[in-house]
Amino acid sequence: MRLSTRGRYAVMAMVELAARQERAAKPSAGKNVAPVSLAEIAAAQMLSLAYLEQLFGPLRRAGLVASARGPGGGYRLARPAEEISISAIVDAVDEPIRATRCEDGAPGCIGGQRCITHDLWAELGEQIRLFLDGLTLHDVVHGDIQGRAVAPRRRELTRA
Repeated sequence: MRLSTRGRYAVMAMVELAARQERAAKPSAGKNVAPVSLAEIAAAQMLSLAYLEQLFGPLRRAGLVASARGPGGGYRLARPAEEISISAIVDAVDEPIRATRCEDGAPGCIGGQRCITHDLWAELGEQIRLFLDGLTLHDVVHGDIQGRAVAPRRRELTRA
């Protein structure tokens, strides 16, 4: 299972934006941090500028970034990095986190029938979503990710 470039690039760009804002912010500056241009983000992360332009529209509409036009314009986080989950970024660019090939309303997995492993893959996708929902931009910028994956409680096996 893979997350497509839409989700990955959006997260990479948002982490870059959050890191730049944090470096530029001074305790007395508050929210008056200069916006960051998409060209700067694209160069720093070696991403396509044209592709980032496509991603930042949905991120702005989702209320994750705010834009400033004109000379010196660019983007800044619309909320503190601690309040922006990684799953919100992925959701904003319409990137489904799905480990199964089934879609809602589709006839099924194989020949119109739900496959026997459907629930397994659906639960895996939900676990990934929950994991990303528990991580924020702040966590990623500060490298506070290790040890976040938690094994599910094991059920006791009963012997017949």
